[in-house]
Amino acid sequence: MSEPLLEFRDVRSGYGEAVVLDGVSFALPLHGSLAVLGRNGVGKTTLLLTAMGFVTLARGSVLFNGRDISRLPPHKRALMGLGWVPQEREIFPSLTVEENLTATRRPGRWDLETVYTLFPRLRERCGNMGNQLSGGEQQMLTVARTLMTNPALLLLDEPLEGLAPIIVEELSAAIRYMAGDGGTAIVLVEQHAEVALRLTEQAVVIERGIIAHRAQSSDLLGNRDILDRYLGLHLQERR
Repeated sequence: MSEPLLEFRDVRSGYGEAVVLDGVSFALPLHGSLAVLGRNGVGKTTLLLTAMGFVTLARGSVLFNGRDISRLPPHKRALMGLGWVPQEREIFPSLTVEENLTATRRPGRWDLETVYTLFPRLRERCGNMGNQLSGGEQQMLTVARTLMTNPALLLLDEPLEGLAPIIVEELSAAIRYMAGDGGTAIVLVEQHAEVALRLTEQAVVIERGIIAHRAQSSDLLGNRDILDRYLGLHLQERR
C-alpha cells in the first residue's frame, strides 16, 4: 500500500492554549480527495490551518509525503507542495489577472494556458485588475493562483461560500477536474455538504473538535440519519 500524501496522527491543535482539535487522525492518499464537514465552529478551518502550520500544535504530528512537517513554518510547507485557498480572497487588487497568476508561479503542469482552460472567465478578464472582478471571479482567481504554484495538495476553505449558482457550478466543475484528471489531491471544507460529497471520494465529519464520523463520500451522501444528526441537513432527492 502506498504512503499517504497527508497524514494527521493524534493531532491536538488550536490557538494559544485554546484547544480546537483533539485526537484527530486521518490519512489522505496520493491524488485523494477528502470532504471535511461539520457545523460552524467545530474546527474545520482549524484542520486546514494545522496542515499549513498556522496554529499551535500541542500534540501529535502532521506528515506530508511521509515527512514529519509538524515544526515546519508555513512557507516551507508551501514549497513542499501544500497549496492553501483561504476563505478570504487574498488577491492583489492593483495587479491584473495575469499578473496575479504569474506572481507566484512555479514550474509544473499548471501554467497560464492550463489555468485559462480550466477557468475561461479568467482568460476573458486577463487584463483586468483584481479589484475589477466580481466576487465569484476573484474566487476563481484565488484558486487559479494557488494552482500556479503546482501544489501536490490543495486545501480549499469554503470556496463556494456566498457565490451565485452559476459560479458554484463552474467552480465545482473545476474542483472535480482537479481531483480527477488534474491529478491534484484536495481537502475540501465546505458548508454545501451535498456538493462537497459529490466532488470527493472520502469524507469526515467534525463535531466538537473530533472526527465523529468518516465514510466514503458516496455512502455518506445516502446516509440521511448521519447528515441530519451532525449537520442538520435533509438533502433533497435527486430528480
